Amino acid sequence: MTDPKSLSRERFAEHADEYVKSPTHAAGADLDKLVELTHAQPEWVALDVATGGGHTAIAVAPLVAGMVALDLTPEMLDAARGLAEERGIAGIEFVLGDAEALPFADESFDLVTCRIAAHHFPDIQRSVDEVARVLRPGGRFVLQDQCVPESAASAAFVNLFDRLRDPSHSRALSQSAWAEVVRRSRLSLGESAHFEKRMALTEWTRMQSCSAETVVRLREMLADASEVALAWMAPEGDGDDLSFVIRQLVFCAEKP
Repeated sequence: MTDPKSLSRERFAEHADEYVKSPTHAAGADLDKLVELTHAQPEWVALDVATGGGHTAIAVAPLVAGMVALDLTPEMLDAARGLAEERGIAGIEFVLGDAEALPFADESFDLVTCRIAAHHFPDIQRSVDEVARVLRPGGRFVLQDQCVPESAASAAFVNLFDRLRDPSHSRALSQSAWAEVVRRSRLSLGESAHFEKRMALTEWTRMQSCSAETVVRLREMLADASEVALAWMAPEGDGDDLSFVIRQLVFCAEKP
């Protein structure tokens, strides 16, 4: 059986260019809010964990003295490096590494960001504990990720729906679960915001090269969803026009 991290590497290596080009990842009010919540200072050194296509690192780099972009997948780092060069953003250090075992000394960074990635981490608590370790006192952590309902059954449904499309999806958390993760890492939770992104099922599945059988199964799951899950995902349309909502949470936390 393929371990989760190897599976993530394989799938992101295959789809690296898709994530660089993805409008959902490349820009939007959610990315603007994440950057706002960093309170980035020109003397700071920042780390972007699981940088993916590099969009967050590229957005933050001009605001700080140093920027490190870390990812588990070499092909994603290559794609992010290419995007930074294309946009004329210099000074980003690209590092191969694991979000659950950050290859940095304690208290190395003033700011750590992580955007639309944590749902791929097998051990989210460990990853946030690592963030807390590498943050300096007074440092900030800003995260954005998919969010699931507080209802355990509906949360399981949403996670299963995501995992069917992308087997490297591990688990998205509810807002209260994130608050508990932050508390256990001894960080102080600050401001949060919510965003909704309506996704066309055909495009969403194309990004992961889903089979026709998988697309059919996803349509069947939406048709059979509970009232709570339906309210959360808000499907609209049918056929090629079928779409649904992905809900995301952005929050900041501080190391005392």
